[in-house]
Amino acid sequence: MAQRPPRLAKPTLDKDLEKFSSVEDAARQMSRRLVAPGAALLFIILVAMLAAAYVTGTPGAFIVIAASVVAAYMAMNIGANDVTNNIGAAVGARAMTMAFGLGLAAIFEIAGAVLAGGSVANTIANGIVREGVVTDANLFIWAMMAALLSAALLINIATWLSMPISTTHSIVGSVMGAGIAAAGLSAVDWGTVASITASWVLSPILGAIIAAAFLFVIKETMIYREDKIGAAKIWVPALIGVMAGTFAGYLCLIGFSQMLDVNVTSATIVALLIGIATWRLMIPVIARQARGMENRNQSLRKLFRLPLVMAAALLSFAHGANDVSNAIGPLAAIVSAAQHGTLKSAGISLWELVIGGLGISIGLLLYGPKLVRLVGSEITKLNPMRAFCVSLSTALTVLVASWIGMPVSSTHIAVGSVFGVGLFREWYTRHSRRRYEYMQVRAGKKLETSEPPERNEDEWQHRRWCGARIFSAFLRRGW
Repeated sequence: MAQRPPRLAKPTLDKDLEKFSSVEDAARQMSRRLVAPGAALLFIILVAMLAAAYVTGTPGAFIVIAASVVAAYMAMNIGANDVTNNIGAAVGARAMTMAFGLGLAAIFEIAGAVLAGGSVANTIANGIVREGVVTDANLFIWAMMAALLSAALLINIATWLSMPISTTHSIVGSVMGAGIAAAGLSAVDWGTVASITASWVLSPILGAIIAAAFLFVIKETMIYREDKIGAAKIWVPALIGVMAGTFAGYLCLIGFSQMLDVNVTSATIVALLIGIATWRLMIPVIARQARGMENRNQSLRKLFRLPLVMAAALLSFAHGANDVSNAIGPLAAIVSAAQHGTLKSAGISLWELVIGGLGISIGLLLYGPKLVRLVGSEITKLNPMRAFCVSLSTALTVLVASWIGMPVSSTHIAVGSVFGVGLFREWYTRHSRRRYEYMQVRAGKKLETSEPPERNEDEWQHRRWCGARIFSAFLRRGW
């Protein structure tokens, strides 16, 4: 058998083409990595141009432009880190895609920052450092600049490490530290700090109570009913109406307060009208969605996807209204000190709020998906109904805090809401007569007693121990 002649020519051309293709792939991957930093740099340049257009020719123009750039950097870090609280539950419950959630959050973040971000920003700008203690305007400017930059760097590092932290805690602590460094402990208004700290403790508790209340309504009116779909046709539109009416009332009192003078009575009437109108409009929508669905909890979860999306939008608006202050509060104080040379109370200009809102949206679009995937994978056990309770409770609590001008941590409120839902589920499972009777009927057993069986104390102690471990884990993630 003749041997095959040796191949004299090497496939040099093929090897070179393969190497060239590998180089192209590597260049493509590198260019993708540079898209986000490039877009962030472009936004910072545009912010510098915007600030220059407003302050050129005024005293301290250069320092105001520099402070605007740092505030934009801070706002992007807020958006990158805190977006998990806005859409994490909805994405984790598969009620929306990542791309849709990011777009929705970006739009409502800007709206919340521009329409209702001034009140909390005033607290950050004027409430923490006492007026009249720091008398040197230049010293005050550099103290606020240091606070802004240090908080931004801390949040940036946390986002890089995939750690959701409280951006509100970061900026409040930075402003306190800068004030103490500038003029000692007397520079800090400890009364305001105490009220802010109290709000950090009370707001997660309030979020837990509201979330548990909504879950109680859902369980009593829909989940443990024989005709689940029929009950959902009645109550899901009602819940959406409550959400829309609350949002409308808040907009009247806070969002449009700079354009319209609306009292509490008028805002309440508007809230009732909008809520009733939304309820009536959603009845045929939910009925159309429920057509042909089986009478089981899986169908209820599908019907709650739309309310969950709306709750995520409301939460994004509330987050923009409250957390824009973390970037804009120190900026407003710097602008006031630089332009007037005095440390009088700083007013919040519209262009400052626009920078904050756009920065938060740019940050969440460029860097938010990393943390959303992390949190979304951790909370997949939250079905759309429980995720709706968490999102709506967080949104309502943050809106109330924004109304009274208190900077709160949306991260901690979301954690409190999740914990409230978990605790209530444990309590309800053990003590609910409706659930007990419903399970007996489903099992086809005759109800022998009107009282639920006595609980096993060892099992209950084990459940409390597990709950304590979950709570401590949530606190570590929040801090």
